[in-house]
Amino acid sequence: MKAMIVQEYGPLENLKLETVQDPKANEHSVVIDIKACAVNFGDILMIEGTYQVKPPLPFSPGLEVAGIISEVGEKVTEWKVGDRVQAITNWGGFAEKVAVAESALIALSDKISFADAAAFVVAYGTSHVALDYRAHLKKGEWLVVNGAGGGVGLTAVEIGALMGARVIATAGSEEKLALAREKGAEFTINYTHENVRDKIKEFTNGKGANVVYDPVGGDVFKQSFRAMAPEGRMIIIGFASGEVPQIPANHLLVKNIELIGFYWGAYKQFKPEILKNSAHKLFQWYEEGKICPHIGETFPLEKTADAIRALRNRTSLGKVIVTIP
Repeated sequence: MKAMIVQEYGPLENLKLETVQDPKANEHSVVIDIKACAVNFGDILMIEGTYQVKPPLPFSPGLEVAGIISEVGEKVTEWKVGDRVQAITNWGGFAEKVAVAESALIALSDKISFADAAAFVVAYGTSHVALDYRAHLKKGEWLVVNGAGGGVGLTAVEIGALMGARVIATAGSEEKLALAREKGAEFTINYTHENVRDKIKEFTNGKGANVVYDPVGGDVFKQSFRAMAPEGRMIIIGFASGEVPQIPANHLLVKNIELIGFYWGAYKQFKPEILKNSAHKLFQWYEEGKICPHIGETFPLEKTADAIRALRNRTSLGKVIVTIP
């Protein structure tokens, strides 16, 4: 099969298209013929060798796939060849095939495309579990979503609005902010020329944000942190800006603020039922027409490096998808 392979940790240029052996199913796994694989920031870190999970070399990145089962292990009873599925693979998704444990599979109805399914679970799951399970977002609360034009940020806008929050979206371009308004943002802030703290205070009539969802870090994090309401909850999703902010702990004390670290992938190990329940709820919302991923760009397998650059450079709107014919 064809696959995008990393032979050595380092820059994105180390990712090359190669011909490798097809994977084989073991007793409790299946082989998926991949139709689409989503691009995530974890892929960038994985190639560099700085991700929380460090695959053994050589490997193919790509952790979120959708496709059709082409082989089943001899002890697999709930799945068959031809089933449409979505799976979180850890790695191996930027390829024509991947072997996945049967426990990692989610069945897909004919109502969802492979591209939408691949774009779905990590981005929506991150926002849903973070806002619902970790931050306990309530109807009527003020939710600030930083980096609202990106893959996870846009889903946080959509889910926050669906949960009844009043959403303030921040982003670096008018195009991204327009998309955030389409997904349910009540107010928007362009952080390239507007003061995030002042605008949050203005929109909330001085009350501040009850919940801040931040995948950006850097100066945007600092400004929104200073605009939090008493008993506010700030969720740290990631650092797309490249700057990990330093938090003044005395501010947490003065306003009784909660700072919540959130890594969606950790739940695969210690509370997988949280992710399963979230995924089923999200696919239900999709089929009811309440949520729908925005796919900004698609790339063929051999252009995977360009797809990752589009995400890394923050030029894409919504999710970036690699498609495999």
